[in-house]
Amino acid sequence: MKSEIKTALILGIVIAIGIGITSIVFTTIEENIQTVNNFDDGNSVSKIDKSGFKKAPDLVGIAHYLNTTPEGLVKEIEGKVVLYDIWTYSCINCIRTLPYITAWDDKYADQGLLIVGIHSPEFEFEKVPENVQMSIEKHGINYPVVMDNDMETWKAFENRYWPRKYIADHEGYIRYDHIGEGGYQETEKIIQQLIKERSDALGIQTASASSLVDIEEFEHSLFRTPELYFGYYFAQNRNQLGSEEGFQPEKIVVYEESDKIELHKFYPIGTWQNHEDSMELISETGEIKLLYNAKEVNIVTANNAELEIYLDEEPLPIQYSGSDITSGNILNVSEPGLYNIISSEESASHVLEIKVKGKGFQIFTFTFG
Repeated sequence: MKSEIKTALILGIVIAIGIGITSIVFTTIEENIQTVNNFDDGNSVSKIDKSGFKKAPDLVGIAHYLNTTPEGLVKEIEGKVVLYDIWTYSCINCIRTLPYITAWDDKYADQGLLIVGIHSPEFEFEKVPENVQMSIEKHGINYPVVMDNDMETWKAFENRYWPRKYIADHEGYIRYDHIGEGGYQETEKIIQQLIKERSDALGIQTASASSLVDIEEFEHSLFRTPELYFGYYFAQNRNQLGSEEGFQPEKIVVYEESDKIELHKFYPIGTWQNHEDSMELISETGEIKLLYNAKEVNIVTANNAELEIYLDEEPLPIQYSGSDITSGNILNVSEPGLYNIISSEESASHVLEIKVKGKGFQIFTFTFG
């Protein structure tokens, strides 16, 4: 009997403790929901706990300032919602994001948003201010762009990707970041939210959030050839050069035509010098062949040359002609940067052949979409 009473008492105590704990848990959940609701409604900015957020680092090691000055940029950043866009101008993934970023600049600059382009170069020619300025004008960029030639600001953000967007609130806390393309609606909603927070904190009357920027997003092929690197340093641990001669660092190599072509590999023909970031044509003429799968093909090049483009051993058909093809199957390259040579509606496998006229022509990468 005593053991039964003891068991009953213990059971009662356990149930009581359980009820108490459950009550505390539900009370905590209700308080958290209330905090979230207040945050979402924008009624109580002071309740936002920012202890878990990092402050945006200072812009360090900047070689050049475009569309701004060092002193002017410091003043512009203070008290603004700041979107930091880490990009480089020959990166196709970066270029595809620019229509959205420039549209956000047009739409929200007067409401407290500042966009800062952090240009962190992948190749040496991207360190030249005139080249970056040309790209700024081409893409209609009016916001400040800083040239992070030594990648010091890149390191300060602990970044590893192109492109990457960080958004800091008006107090400098990084509240959002996004890697690569896409996520445009989500990103714009964050911009609207942080502008609202800023306005509430400063007691500024603002209009309610408007509709989002409507731009058709590029659709990637699900199965496509990866980026191909012509520089021996960039191509480390990548089995992308199909020619038997292989990479020979800083040497001039005569590449012979291969009997077979494998998918996702490139084959230079002629005399080329191997550089760490590119191959340079030493002979007057040369060729490049590859078997790829994609709906879009881009190349990153430098120095003057005329390129004849062939697809499956025929001159490039007009339905596959990229936006930078000047006439027929001819592409004339001059300024260092990215050129679109193939563009089609559907992804497919093709043999691409590029016949090059122009000693000194450099090719850095193929990129695909």
